[in-house]
Amino acid sequence: MNDMATALSAAVSGKELMAHCVEFAKRVKLSGTPEELESFHYLKKCLDGYGYRTKLILHDAYISLPQASSVEADRRTLKSITHSFSLNSPKGGLTADLVDVGEGTMADFAKLDCCGKIVLVDGIASPAAAANAKAAGAVGQLHVSPHEHLHEMCISPVWGSPSAEMLPEMPATVACTISDADGAALRAKLKSTGRLAVTLHAEVDTGWRKTPILVAHLDAHGAKDGPFTLLSGHHDTWYYGVMDNGSANATMLEAARLLAQHHKEWRRGLRVCFWSGHSHGRYSGSTWYVDNHFEDIDARCVAHVNVDSTGGIGATVLTDNGVTTPLVALAKDATKAEAQQDHAGKRASRSSDQSFWGVGIPSMYGSISHQPPGPVKMRNALGWWWHTPHDLLDKIDEKFLERDTRVVVHTLWRLQTDPVLPLDCAAHAGDLLAELRKLAEKLGDAVAIGGLVKAAEALEAEAKSVAARSGVNDQAKLDAINAALMRASRALVPLDYTDGDRFSHDPALPQSAWPALDPLRALSQAKPGSDQARFAAVGARRAANRVLHALKDAQAALGAALAS
Repeated sequence: MNDMATALSAAVSGKELMAHCVEFAKRVKLSGTPEELESFHYLKKCLDGYGYRTKLILHDAYISLPQASSVEADRRTLKSITHSFSLNSPKGGLTADLVDVGEGTMADFAKLDCCGKIVLVDGIASPAAAANAKAAGAVGQLHVSPHEHLHEMCISPVWGSPSAEMLPEMPATVACTISDADGAALRAKLKSTGRLAVTLHAEVDTGWRKTPILVAHLDAHGAKDGPFTLLSGHHDTWYYGVMDNGSANATMLEAARLLAQHHKEWRRGLRVCFWSGHSHGRYSGSTWYVDNHFEDIDARCVAHVNVDSTGGIGATVLTDNGVTTPLVALAKDATKAEAQQDHAGKRASRSSDQSFWGVGIPSMYGSISHQPPGPVKMRNALGWWWHTPHDLLDKIDEKFLERDTRVVVHTLWRLQTDPVLPLDCAAHAGDLLAELRKLAEKLGDAVAIGGLVKAAEALEAEAKSVAARSGVNDQAKLDAINAALMRASRALVPLDYTDGDRFSHDPALPQSAWPALDPLRALSQAKPGSDQARFAAVGARRAANRVLHALKDAQAALGAALAS
């Protein structure tokens, strides 16, 4: 099976990939604009030609497009940009005293009085900094780029278009970014004078608009309405966005083309989705899609392969893309086979249209390849041109693009054709078990979680037993095993990657591994017998109940497969 994956990946065409990139280099594709929709029609034409049935959806999304910006400070006007979901500045600009909060962590803010001030923050704008600035009562945030290039960003922590309940979590500051040199000058002036007022000017076009989603689907041969793999990536861009995300879209089209040529060998269907609203709506497209297709995705989706920013010049590192635990072994195999590198099994981050974790869909990748560490501290490793006007065709290395696309093709072929889904439930259960054992030792008698440990041990054992049966040559038994692995994922993935229920979306903020265990962790750190410990115990008990319920669901699913 792996030999066929390698053979298919060898057919990846650099000529096809670069032809797509040339097409994507023709238009700036801001979410909800006519230019973006025109480019979506190109995607549709390609996928129609490959034999997929396609549907172009237009839906309402809350989109924020940055416009003009400038910063006045120390009798100078500084070059700047503003950001998606910044507030518009008042007439004449927003003027306030500047406060230096360093990297803008919660601890940085806690040291200073930022109420009514404009905070000076090192690094590329982020939703975490915006959330911290809002909590501290700041009225503005002025980011200092790590170099001379200014990176466009969305600062909203609200995942997808906000519901009425989530509106209070939206950003509440005017936000701008300036260069490292201008930031250093302001910091020096502030240090020498002790006080410095700055004025932020920002225009942002924020509101509801129609945005597109393209859905292309091809069933496995003779298996209409059966399980499917989801392949997705965003199509909206900052500026021309030839790497982010044009090259990745080229990767998706080439993978769809090659796989379709062998679809009679598939055991599962393939659904290819191109999103809008990634860059300007905090993943509004993928969020809308899962909200409006929850039942279908829950019943049929086996895994999500997300593709972002492939083939960048200098992108020699393929070991650090994020993968959920059940798919780590698959990522390791594909990366070793196609790039001769050892994947690190890095935990997936809260980014890259990973809007499907609440449903319980295991996912992998996002950005495939990265720049090696350099002298400039960046928020990510996608290149100095990322989210700038310099993201043009000359930032694509054809050979690297072929390489990254081979990894994706190899991965998808395995998901499409392996008799048993390459989902390592035993590894996932073992990972949870290790966390629970550490907590049980710290908690002592505060909240008894021995039952959770035993349930996780039983689940790990059952998962190993199911894996041992994966070589059976009985289609009914194989179907039962695959159904069980899918249902077990529905139970475990939300525990590992979400803090809420299956139908909501956590904010786009950093999270711990197994955030469902955070209330138990809080109790383990509280002083025994204190009010803090008593309050924490309430949440810990509820968290334990949630985890136990999920473990029992996963056990029931695997037990049914073993009994078949």
